[in-house]
Amino acid sequence: MITWFDALLVTVWAVVTALGARRGLSGLVWGLGGVAVCFLASLLARGAVAAAVLALLLGLVLAVVTRRLVRESLVGPWSAGAGALGGFALGGLLVATLTLGFPIEVRVGGQGRTGVYPSTSLPPVVYTAVNNSVLKGSLRRVWGASPALRTLLVPDQTR
Repeated sequence: MITWFDALLVTVWAVVTALGARRGLSGLVWGLGGVAVCFLASLLARGAVAAAVLALLLGLVLAVVTRRLVRESLVGPWSAGAGALGGFALGGLLVATLTLGFPIEVRVGGQGRTGVYPSTSLPPVVYTAVNNSVLKGSLRRVWGASPALRTLLVPDQTR
């Protein structure tokens, strides 16, 4: 069942995709570069504050490079599709990190330590929406995925 949380995330994804399409070819560089910036910041920085500062600096470099790299003469009728692709990639990353960004509850039982996602300490309305989310169910495999994907989507869980 689709929850209000899913509807909100799909709306965010659509808006970021539309922003990429509107920017055209620079939207492709913006979106794919944004994914690369997030990965590098998560990989190289230790801690959320350091990662945010590094992402900000790398984002500024990306903005300058995009301005110099993409000229108006390179824009063609296909540029909106290319920009939408970049926006789709960045929007997908944003949606996945928002979906997996809630706290994990650790339970200790007879079988050892187990993680429960999302934590039952969330407000009931939020817990129900996230727990029943279609997107959360489809992203469940990320916890056992490659280290690179986990670094990109849940960097605090890879350390």
